[in-house]
Amino acid sequence: MGELFINIMLVLVKTALPIMLAITATGLIINYFQVGFLFTFEPIMPKLSKLDPIEGFKRMFSKRSLVELIKSIIKIVVIGYFIVVFLREESMHLPKLMGLGLMDAMHLLASLIFTMVFKITAVMMILSILDYYYQKWEHGESLKMSKQEVKEEYKQSEGNPQIKGKIKERQRAMAMQRMMKEIPKADVVITNPTHFAVAIKYEKGMAAPIVVAKGQDLIAKRIREIAQEAKVTIVENKPLARALYSSTEIGDIIPPELYKSVAEVLAHVYKIKKKLS
Repeated sequence: MGELFINIMLVLVKTALPIMLAITATGLIINYFQVGFLFTFEPIMPKLSKLDPIEGFKRMFSKRSLVELIKSIIKIVVIGYFIVVFLREESMHLPKLMGLGLMDAMHLLASLIFTMVFKITAVMMILSILDYYYQKWEHGESLKMSKQEVKEEYKQSEGNPQIKGKIKERQRAMAMQRMMKEIPKADVVITNPTHFAVAIKYEKGMAAPIVVAKGQDLIAKRIREIAQEAKVTIVENKPLARALYSSTEIGDIIPPELYKSVAEVLAHVYKIKKKLS
């Protein structure tokens, strides 16, 4: 038996050692191309944080640890099931060992072992492929940001939305103040009469009259009040007021299709001013 055992070990060394060396060399070469030559004692250096029981419990009962535990149990159960099924199917060959010679018995036993190892290896390969896709999915999920992280990144890249909202609100207030200051300089305010109000100004040298103020509802009411205080003529023209409000912005010249209507209003205003003067 001793001589037979030594011969078997020599055969295993001759057959398995080259494969093991090739696998080891491949792993070292791949690691070298990934991170280069790295020799450090850091992984084996003692760390007090690893002795912290609270942190230890956190690692033991973390979500990742539980998932790994469940995966290990599934692997053990699946592999154990295949081993039991294999032994049940091959159990009929075991009594033959009693009637065989030593060499024949060893050959039969080796054949059974290699068959079992091959089947277990195939099962492990399938489990490894499934585990690979799970790890890939888990890695993708870990890269996703939470809602809070998205908000923080948006704040860093775009600025705080609340501050930006305050700035925009302040800008609108300043623009409203500038618009209200321009109303006394207008020649006429065209109204809807209550829903819309558009203030128009025209001076010599201008290509066309420009809109100096416009508003809807409460702003329109405020435009009319300022126009009355500044004695600016207010003309009620529903279609023209609506058309000017929808087709122009503050500071724009009136569109060509409204030249005639606006010219009639301005002519009427100038006629009234001439009579009053």
